[in-house]
Amino acid sequence: MESTESKSKAQIRHLRQLKSEAALGGGAERIAKQKAKGKLTARDRIELLLDEGSFRELDTFATGGREGEGTLMGDGVVTGYGAIEGRLVYVFSQDFTVYGGSLGLGHANKILKVMELAMKNGAPIIGLNDSGGARIQEGVVSLAGYADIFLQNVMASGVVPQISCILGPCAGGAVYSPAITDFVFMVDKGSYMFVTGPDVVRSVTNEEVTAEELGGATTHNEISGVAHFKEDSEEHVLYMVRSLIAFLPSNNLDPAPRKDVNDDPLRVEAKLDDFVPDNANKPYDMVEIINAVVDEGNLLQVHEHFAQNIIVGFARLNGRTVGIVANQPQVLAGVLDIDSSTKAARFVRFCDSFNIPIITFVDVPGFLPGVNQEHGGIIRHGAKLLFAFAECTVPKITVITRKAYGGAYDVMSSKHIRGDMNFAWPNAEIAVMGPEGAINILNRRDLQEAEDPEALRQKKVEEYRTRFANPYVAASWGYLDDIIEPSETRPRLINALEMLQNKRDENPPKKHGNIPL
Repeated sequence: MESTESKSKAQIRHLRQLKSEAALGGGAERIAKQKAKGKLTARDRIELLLDEGSFRELDTFATGGREGEGTLMGDGVVTGYGAIEGRLVYVFSQDFTVYGGSLGLGHANKILKVMELAMKNGAPIIGLNDSGGARIQEGVVSLAGYADIFLQNVMASGVVPQISCILGPCAGGAVYSPAITDFVFMVDKGSYMFVTGPDVVRSVTNEEVTAEELGGATTHNEISGVAHFKEDSEEHVLYMVRSLIAFLPSNNLDPAPRKDVNDDPLRVEAKLDDFVPDNANKPYDMVEIINAVVDEGNLLQVHEHFAQNIIVGFARLNGRTVGIVANQPQVLAGVLDIDSSTKAARFVRFCDSFNIPIITFVDVPGFLPGVNQEHGGIIRHGAKLLFAFAECTVPKITVITRKAYGGAYDVMSSKHIRGDMNFAWPNAEIAVMGPEGAINILNRRDLQEAEDPEALRQKKVEEYRTRFANPYVAASWGYLDDIIEPSETRPRLINALEMLQNKRDENPPKKHGNIPL
């Protein structure tokens, strides 16, 4: 007797068939074209990003309200949630094989749903962007979808971490959502961001420029600072996102995450005792100091290729995530300029938003002088960093490794702007300005009248250095909490962090401050 399939089994078979069709996106032919370009599919990216088997898709059957022949399920974006190292994250991945990944209202609504869930449940939101931009045939409705996402980005800012991966071309409205998010990853020679593409630039300004020169990964990592990370492949981008998430709390109410590490909290580094050159004008690599101090020498630099005279990034001390801000003497002597001030200010504000303590390593000769800097607004941009550190209420620990001159001393998380613990190495020089510049001002007349001005200058410089260019004057006023041996920096930082773990500090009640943007 011939068996007949039950109605429920037929429905299940139909469901599975529809899900299989949805998983093909724009179809096998378009998937093949995507892979021929060396690009992963939207679903491949999610599988690489998340813990194996953890992804749960939402809105698989969404069509953006369209019906009839040619309608494709998913509406050009795959959305859902999963886990990274066992922790909940939400993700959307634009599917270039469906309508070129273009954004219509249905597409936008899918993204908005996971963003809202991320905020309600306190988990990071990760966007994998690969889109042709606004869906032209939907007109203003497409623009409305973009604006709805922008608003949600702003509402989520400082509530949950937001990460954008640019895995294809992003132009026009498609670049503003990533720009609002906390961290932007790009693929070298594989992703682009621009308000208007090369063709429009050519027609409007007559400038000849390639897509790579206008908005490639190198441009935005080294020149504009729009992107924070540049990787060689999509696979490496997704790996680095996982590495970044491991440092971050899931939301603004959680403490910085802790991780078991195999590194002695009492470890001392003897090489640091004579690491800084005796010659105050000789550079050294601050990254080596940081790596010697943090757990397992693991510093994840953010904005590594932009404004390299300052270093920002994440590390751990005794398993606890900390944000690192440090002047880099190897580049422009570690001076503060427009780009480095803006770079560090944004990083400090991120750490403060998400309860991540900040460790600041200081070797700064001052702010960069010059017409271009003044006309570019160094006063305003430098004030951003001052504002960020002053407003910040997380534990702040500062180590002056060599120079701390002038207003730059104040700005770099000094005691005067609520630094909690401020240390200096014995060779530190803390003064209004360097000895040579000070003597040229203070003893100008004596030098002009002296029989041997150079000999007098050297004598006065040494007197100034002895009297002012050392950490003991600042320590005598209580502006330094201790002068420490360089080799004991790691255990002293860890001890200070433990002491500050229950720190409570508040700013005056207000809607928000008015940072000098």
